[in-house]
Parts: sequence; C-alpha cells; structure tokens
Amino acid sequence: MPDQILRAMSTDGWVKAVAISSRGIVERARQIHTTTPTATAALGRVLTACSMLGNMQKIEESSLTLQVKGGGPLGTVLAVSDAAGNVRGYVQNPHVSLLEKYAGKLDVGAAVGTNGMLTVIRDLQMKEPYVGSVELVSGEIGDDVTAYLAQSEQCPSSCGLGVLIDTDCTVRAAGGFILQLLPGAPDSVITRLEQALSTTDSVTKMLDAGMSLPEMLRKVTDGMELEFFEPAEVSYKCYCTRERVEATLVSLGRKELQSIIDEGKPIQVECQFCDTEYKFTPEDVRRILSGL
Repeated sequence: MPDQILRAMSTDGWVKAVAISSRGIVERARQIHTTTPTATAALGRVLTACSMLGNMQKIEESSLTLQVKGGGPLGTVLAVSDAAGNVRGYVQNPHVSLLEKYAGKLDVGAAVGTNGMLTVIRDLQMKEPYVGSVELVSGEIGDDVTAYLAQSEQCPSSCGLGVLIDTDCTVRAAGGFILQLLPGAPDSVITRLEQALSTTDSVTKMLDAGMSLPEMLRKVTDGMELEFFEPAEVSYKCYCTRERVEATLVSLGRKELQSIIDEGKPIQVECQFCDTEYKFTPEDVRRILSGL
C-alpha cells in the first residue's frame, strides 16, 4: 500500500490533526543511503516529520526543510518536503554502529545527540524564507518537533514518530502524527488529549498491529469526533536534474573547474539525496566554464 498522509479536524473545531504512514519513504531512504538500523530510525523520523509539516503548509510550490544537528555520531540529519509531503533527505554519517537503550530498543537520542539545534526553513515563495530554530530537547525528534511548534510557532502541539526495524534491517513500519490545539481551546480538551497521549501505545506498536491512520488519530484524540479530509499519497521524491548539478559545479569557481579540465578525466557527481550519478567529461566542464 502506498504511503499516505491523512488530515483531520475535530468537529468542535479545537483540534487539528495529521497522520502519516511512511514505511515506503523510510525504506527507500535506507536503500539509497545504506543506513545502519540506528541511522535508519533517526533519518526515518526526520523524513516522517518533515513530510507532515510540508503537507500542512498547503501553499503551492512551497517547500520545507527540517535540519537536526545534535552533536551526536550521526552528524547532521536533514530532510526536504514539497507542499504535498513528498520528501527526500540524508544523514551525514549513515553507517554508525548500532546504539540501543536496551535489547530491541534503538537509542536514537544518543545517536542524534542533544547538544545542538532543530531548524525549520519554510520557503513560502516570498522574498525571504522563514527560519525558526530551537534547542534540542531529547534528540528523539518527536519531542523536538513538539518543542519547535510550541516555542517557535506558538502552537501547542504534540508530535509522535516511530520507525520499526525488522530483523533483516529493513523497515517494518514507520509513521507518525501531529496534533495541534487551536487558539481558545478549553482546558477540558487539553486535559482529554494529555490523558489520551499518556496512555497511548507508541506509533510503531499501533502501525505494526495493523491500525489504520483514522484509527490511530481516533486513538490519540481519545475518540474525539473527527472530520477526515481526502488522504494524499506521498513518496520519497528527489528533484535533482543534470541542470541543477551543473549549477552546483558552477559554484566551484573558475580555478577549480580549470583544474578538472587540466586533469583530463571525467568526474562523477552523486546527488546527496538519491542514488543518481551524473557524469561530466572534461568537454562538459569546459562548456560550463566558457558559459561563466
């Protein structure tokens, strides 16, 4: 079944909700970057959160970048989503050793680290993008996205994320949800959500048990009456092209381009988001240099 994003609103108008099943997205990222289980879980959570946040913008041609730098062994973890929620990303050190809190429980927080920032860049097709950053809370990503929404965007929220790795290191389940309170929500609604979230199983347990996205949203909202919108299919999607890679080569400058020509050997440029390689001959580089 294709990955999907489902948006909903409580019928009383106080709660916005979104949920995603992202197993295909995370598995594709694992295949591209050959990530170890801990790196898969961390990158998968960032991709999942970024997809939901990008989809929530609903501004045509917009994009959203979610970057996590926590000082841990994984280094930078980054994802970029379009307005539909299609997403791509990478982790700086994809082959870190397995880190576990205990047997069977990956320690994503230790791998990401907590000495750093979570940054969200919203490109809304205006003159300048909106950039917001918060200090990392736990490195587990879900807590950190929750803190970002509360602090940087002044929106009381809760974000749950999960990636379940199978015994063969493939992705068995992945997904998440974001709940947001609208201004003026009464204390009774807040208390109800807090109690529901404190007793709800993890995202991976719910998805691995076969729970659908509507069922998961009903569960985390304590059975609130929800109005569901049409689900949207999302995927791991890279927008790299040869022309964009050429633009990257231009940024190297005349001296570096000339040295490539003088060496007389073709170069391979690999997209950092996907497994596409672009080959440029010395003649190609000479053409790029003459166009400057």
